[in-house]
Amino acid sequence: MSRSVIAAAAAALIVFTAPTSAFAWCSTGTAYTGANATEEVVSTHGSDTVSIGQLHVFNRRALETPPNARNAGGFISLYNYASEENRLVAASSPWAERVELHTMTMENDVMRMRELEDGIAIPGETQVDLEPGGLHLMFMGLSAPFTEGDEVPVTLVFESGDEREIILPVRARTMDMQHGDDGSHGSHN
Repeated sequence: MSRSVIAAAAAALIVFTAPTSAFAWCSTGTAYTGANATEEVVSTHGSDTVSIGQLHVFNRRALETPPNARNAGGFISLYNYASEENRLVAASSPWAERVELHTMTMENDVMRMRELEDGIAIPGETQVDLEPGGLHLMFMGLSAPFTEGDEVPVTLVFESGDEREIILPVRARTMDMQHGDDGSHGSHN
């Protein structure tokens, strides 16, 4: 065996046997440092992961809307790598008059949505999913319908002071979304 092959094998062995905390690459190839300056976190959340401080945002999407819709739902998953709670406190987008943080519940077979004025808590070392039928971003007063293939910019603001614009790709509505579970319909309180 040549010396270069042996050297390459030894280097590979070192890389694959090192503790995962020795590496700081999320799936997008961006380095990430955890709460402790010596601790680094590896994201396993997929190729759409965006790092915002100690939060990873992934599973980003919005759903296409009917032609005359004035509102739309946006959905993300958040993982908080910090040990302390953080909170999503605001959002905005140039595609809507305003973006509210909402929850959806069913009361007597009526879907009710309401704004969460205190934001959405993201406990430490926990994942929170904003998804159809639950917590979601509510785009109010759309400037145009969301169409499959669009990319909707939205700025997220967190209690920690972190703020970042992300993109929500617009996906086709599926049959289970036809009844307003995407946040675009329902009663607002």
